[in-house]
Amino acid sequence: MQINNSLLSAGLSAYQAGRQRVDQAATVIAGRTVPVETFQVVAETVELTEQLVQMKVGEHQAKAGVRLLQTADEVLGTLVNTKA
Repeated sequence: MQINNSLLSAGLSAYQAGRQRVDQAATVIAGRTVPVETFQVVAETVELTEQLVQMKVGEHQAKAGVRLLQTADEVLGTLVNTKA
């Protein structure tokens, strides 16, 4: 059972970290203002691109955490069925 608890903890941690990464990137994107100068446009575009990449990474991290939780649930179900 200790292995299963580790799986659940790892899955939950991965999901929470992914969600936090998406939230942070979304906050940065939402806080951006419209640039006036041309050089600001380039800098803002680079920053926006980086934040969108961070959101996508966070999405994949959260999905991996959810899949890990599903796998842990399946393992637990198999163990309970085997023991019963």
